[in-house]
Amino acid sequence: MTAGEIVELGRNWAAAEVAGDPDALAGMVADEFRLVGPLGFVLDREQWLDRYRSGALATQRLDWREVDVRVHGDTAIAIGVHDQEATHQGNRVDGTFRATHVLVRGGGGWRLAGMHLSPLGAPPAFAG
Repeated sequence: MTAGEIVELGRNWAAAEVAGDPDALAGMVADEFRLVGPLGFVLDREQWLDRYRSGALATQRLDWREVDVRVHGDTAIAIGVHDQEATHQGNRVDGTFRATHVLVRGGGGWRLAGMHLSPLGAPPAFAG
């Protein structure tokens, strides 16, 4: 899979999140998948998918852009910007995040093995 195909997998992931399609998402992630959320929480594969199965997380818009991909054998790292409009348990969880996707090749293709989100914001006052 080329870097372009990994970017396309990211677009398909974003579309499946917006569609709230846990079956499509399950097909894109490895059994050992972990998400580190923007507040430092960690979800395993089933916890991550259960947010969609239960309807607790509803994503209205998710853009995956400015993606830079590095392939290292059977592992790929994709770093980009994850810009979302969503609700979790009825509360707005909109945000713009620097996102790192870790993908592994095996079992007939590439799968997301990990995702880490960090909020993007203005630099601290001392940096100006």
